[in-house]
Amino acid sequence: MIARMTLATAARVLTQLRHDPRTVALMIVVPSVLMTMLRYVFDSKIVFSHIAPALLGFFPFLLMFLVTVITTLRERSSGTLERLLTTPMGKLDLLAGYALAFSAVAVVQVALAVTVSTWLGMELVGAMWSLLLVALLDALFGVALGLFASAFARTEFQAVQFMPVIVLPQLLVCGLFIPRDRMADALRYFSDVMPLSYAVQALQHVTDSASLDVNYVRGVLVLAGTAILSLVLAAATLQRKTA
Repeated sequence: MIARMTLATAARVLTQLRHDPRTVALMIVVPSVLMTMLRYVFDSKIVFSHIAPALLGFFPFLLMFLVTVITTLRERSSGTLERLLTTPMGKLDLLAGYALAFSAVAVVQVALAVTVSTWLGMELVGAMWSLLLVALLDALFGVALGLFASAFARTEFQAVQFMPVIVLPQLLVCGLFIPRDRMADALRYFSDVMPLSYAVQALQHVTDSASLDVNYVRGVLVLAGTAILSLVLAAATLQRKTA
């Protein structure tokens, strides 16, 4: 990897985003708006404190996945990716640049969503930085997974179709609706291999305890590992020529 090329790619993507205020609003403002709506839908700080940690992991993951997969697909369909890959730039340089750019946006997104949620009444026993770390890693996992999924889509409609295949199953078994240990055996085993489950577990631990136990550390490692793995797989499946 060449740092100069990675940074140049990240700067180009951020410049494009700066000229697309609707996408920026989608990534940064929408999670906080949704958390605010949920606080008053339930109209209970106790209920909100129970579900907010899981949603702080899900919303950034969902939005960063969708924006990344669609943006990367547009770059491919316009021929931008193909032109860039004819230069000495490597695949990992290119994808790391995209990941770095969207990660910068994710930092702002997650920080705002967590700040709004705590202001709305979400109880936080642990340190704020530990909550921000997991939520940010969850957003980065969405970015890396979006880069990987974009290799298998030819149109934006196909890209959106990945959401019910990749995103929604993780939401159903992550422990938001029912504790994972109360699920049917098959679903519990499926939940055990889904990264979002570990993110939710770590976030819930931070809101309930001031200590960082093995569940928190495991959640951080799983998210970081799956994000790196998704980025490597994206580089392996990225084609130099547009199909």
